[in-house]
Amino acid sequence: MVQELNNVKGGVEIMASSKEYLSFILEQLSDLDDIAYRAMMGEYIIYYRGKIVGGIYDDRLLIKPTKSALECIPTVTYELPYDGAKEMLLVDEVDSKKFLTKLFEAMYDELPLPRPRRKKDGVC
Repeated sequence: MVQELNNVKGGVEIMASSKEYLSFILEQLSDLDDIAYRAMMGEYIIYYRGKIVGGIYDDRLLIKPTKSALECIPTVTYELPYDGAKEMLLVDEVDSKKFLTKLFEAMYDELPLPRPRRKKDGVC
């Protein structure tokens, strides 16, 4: 017998992000070069020119709280992408392609470079 598992935490159903919302956000960012994403446990990490900008968590666009991001977003709301994570900034203005383009461009220089991946040396 196969049991359907649901995502319920504290009586509240937790949903993974939809591919439709991901597609919408990617379309909104389509004026930028080198936007990429990686699926991660039902959510999506968003990269701009190789740097992690933020992600899509429970169909919300959350970004790293850089100085530029704080200056670009008029009303700042901090949210947790998941339990135990650092707070990130909620981007409410996802309907404005121009705003999202300017936001990502403004943030880029403040974002850390990705950590180099460790090479596997065959040791378990």
